Amino acid sequence: MALIGLVRVSTNKQETQRQHDALGSICVRVFEEKVSGKLAVADRPGLKAALHYLRPDDLLAVQEVDRLGRNLLDGLMVLTDLFERGIGVKVLDGIAAGEHTERSLILDLALALAEDRRRDIVLKTRNGLEAARKRGTIRGRPTVVDDDKRAAILARRDRDESMRAIAAGVGVSVGTVHRVLSVPPPTEQRSNRGGKLTATGYDELAKDRAEGRAEQQARRSLYVERVDKTYTT
Repeated sequence: MALIGLVRVSTNKQETQRQHDALGSICVRVFEEKVSGKLAVADRPGLKAALHYLRPDDLLAVQEVDRLGRNLLDGLMVLTDLFERGIGVKVLDGIAAGEHTERSLILDLALALAEDRRRDIVLKTRNGLEAARKRGTIRGRPTVVDDDKRAAILARRDRDESMRAIAAGVGVSVGTVHRVLSVPPPTEQRSNRGGKLTATGYDELAKDRAEGRAEQQARRSLYVERVDKTYTT
């Protein structure tokens, strides 16, 4: 009888070292996967490789029973598959700690509690984020454009560089360049001549851009009308 370990986390950002530390010293081999526990066995590379390696009467070891599946149903499907192959399960931590060769109430309860705990965490996180949004304390990701980059973007635009060229030169995305050019901060608007930043220059720039957008919208509307007439006649 061999003891084979399975380490699972849902995303690449999650650490696996704690599970490796628990399993590495007692297992002849440890398989790892970074996928959701909701996937079918065939779509879980670590579990699939472990099953291929395991032989009847071997034990698949996990630190906690929810490493087998993300919720009660998924965990039970994996356990059923293992038991039908003659493979047992060894759980190191939690209320289901111990060796299991068949389905039991304690395994079902452990999976159900893990699912309930995860649901509670998700709900509390969602409620916390919603409360923070209402307070105005969540404003999205931090901006990647500082004053120097904004000045560089504006200077390159004055030299009639394309947005793509500006983005490549400054090291930001095209969308970031577009946002900077579309809504320049009042403290960084410039007049046409002296290079000094003035509120009047900004107002004129904003007006010109608004007129340009209105003209583009009018052209789109005219085009749509022409297309409609073409298909209706």
